[in-house]
Amino acid sequence: MADVLIRPGLAIPEAELSWRFSRSSGPGGQGVNTTDSRVELSWNLLASNLLPPALKQRAVERLGSRLIDGVLTITASEHRSQLRNREAAEARLAMRVGEAIAAPPRQRRATKPTRGSVERRIGEKKRRAQIKRNRRGDID
Repeated sequence: MADVLIRPGLAIPEAELSWRFSRSSGPGGQGVNTTDSRVELSWNLLASNLLPPALKQRAVERLGSRLIDGVLTITASEHRSQLRNREAAEARLAMRVGEAIAAPPRQRRATKPTRGSVERRIGEKKRRAQIKRNRRGDID
């Protein structure tokens, strides 16, 4: 295959990827017993010089539970063909690494409700209370 594109200008070189193939369980009929359609794609994040130190640290923190000795392994066996499983594994690797190195979301700045919105809310509460008060029957 080729380099795995994470985002424009950033791709994992094919030389850093490690592939393993094995027999897959699941659909495939008689061919499932003879073809190695299950795919394992591994990439050594810690040994790679692809990411700058700040991004590498962010990726290690976010992928911590998925890393085994610094290696990220993706498994794909949902398709009957090895080629489609390879494509699925590449796509999943790109998605996981892209999410791991993405910038953190901007912090929400707390704001006060506007005077008009507070007045509308209080006014509506008073209208609802009046409606409910009007429903009550006089107890004599």
